[in-house]
Amino acid sequence: MFNNTLTKARKEKASRIIEAGKNPFTAIEERINESNLLSFQSYYTNPEKLDSKEFTFTGRVMLLRKMGKSGFFTFQGNSDKKQQVFCSLKEMGDNYPFFKNMLDIGDIIKVTGTPYFTKTGELSVLCNELTILTKALSPLPEKFHGLEDPETRYRQRYLDMIMNPEVKNTMIKRSRMINIIRNIMDSNGFLEVETPVLNSIPGGANAKPFITHHNAMGVDRYLRIAPELYLKRLVVGGMNQVYEIGKNFRNEGVDATHNPEFTSMEFYSAYSNYKELMQFIELLFQEIINSLQGNNMEINFGDKVINFNNWKQIPYREALLTIGNLPEDIIDEIEPLSMYLREQGCEKANATLSLGKLWEIAFDEFVESEIVDPVFITDYPIDISPLARRSDSNPNIAERFELFIAGREIANGFNELNDPEDQYQRFLDQVSQKETDDESMHMDKDFIKALMIGMPPTAGAGIGIDRLVMLLTNNESIRDVIPFPAMK
Repeated sequence: MFNNTLTKARKEKASRIIEAGKNPFTAIEERINESNLLSFQSYYTNPEKLDSKEFTFTGRVMLLRKMGKSGFFTFQGNSDKKQQVFCSLKEMGDNYPFFKNMLDIGDIIKVTGTPYFTKTGELSVLCNELTILTKALSPLPEKFHGLEDPETRYRQRYLDMIMNPEVKNTMIKRSRMINIIRNIMDSNGFLEVETPVLNSIPGGANAKPFITHHNAMGVDRYLRIAPELYLKRLVVGGMNQVYEIGKNFRNEGVDATHNPEFTSMEFYSAYSNYKELMQFIELLFQEIINSLQGNNMEINFGDKVINFNNWKQIPYREALLTIGNLPEDIIDEIEPLSMYLREQGCEKANATLSLGKLWEIAFDEFVESEIVDPVFITDYPIDISPLARRSDSNPNIAERFELFIAGREIANGFNELNDPEDQYQRFLDQVSQKETDDESMHMDKDFIKALMIGMPPTAGAGIGIDRLVMLLTNNESIRDVIPFPAMK
């Protein structure tokens, strides 16, 4: 790690800096305000404004040109603004050899100087004093080729952020979005809470969990796949509006929209219903976009333009017919529908599955990818909605929605099932499927006990934060919006 030729040369420079009585890995005495650089660049727009005012900046050296008695380097500040610095023997005196012999691309520096325009008219800093705050022992990738290999970018995200400023900007935008969401939730009366990440029973969604072992207790524990059942326990306890933004873990594959560790927000509102939640989510998304880019409700995503003023609600069955173009004469019959789906290449389809499961296969294959503008798909089959309340008018339908945008599921919500006997039977149905489906839910008797105490009519929803960031930053891979995605 420390023995390649380039690193040895930089280590030698670090040793020489120490011999000169300086520390190449120093602490800073006083924080330098990043706005100094922005003010400097916005004020000195032409040589007529030049004065002798002295400025101090910090940043990372990104470009370096050394000549005989003068030289240039360009540093990049925290805001990704770049600034050229002119160094000369005339101005720096005995400190000039320090610049010429010790400075490398990648070093983190503090520079003090005055405004200066080069012969070509470029605003520069005329260096009076230069300090290496941190000596970079490894070189940055070569300037013209940059950092393009995806494997290296994801494994060494710190390097990716240095060489590709748009990546850092995505991470900054992600942080701001989460802050905006928190502010909106708080202002609407929701309380942010925390629920366990280590669960004795994995619940709240159909997914295969990660398993770990608690040594002191001598028991296995599961990384949570969703916080849903704990959040609803809080509703039972009298916290009528709660939300949680946090990590969930699912032992599944990795693709453009899935990472084993991901971030979501789940929120629950007592004495509310799923139709009100759809309205709230629409307003939530519009407020987020308005905070990020003003009144423009159009977002570019790949080759698509998403209009966040154009929201629709379409029942599940209708979507299969009008978007998926399934034949209406076979859509409600298990055997002909399973045969049709297999003829279309859906190998998972067979006549042993329920009608709801076959609809789900058909939806995934023919509907989801066709949706661009925001669409709430409603009236889900009850057999693929184990935690949702049945419709009073049709017991085969769940009072549920999912939000799809640009071919991706972004949110899932429903009127919560608060009948303990119905919930108990659905858990039993899930347990009976365990032999053939390792993503089926476990029995959670304590949650049944909570429902027996009584949960008020409640609506809840979950929003995938990573997928929302993907949409609003025009990134088609979840790996590009997670700082440190899962790698082998």
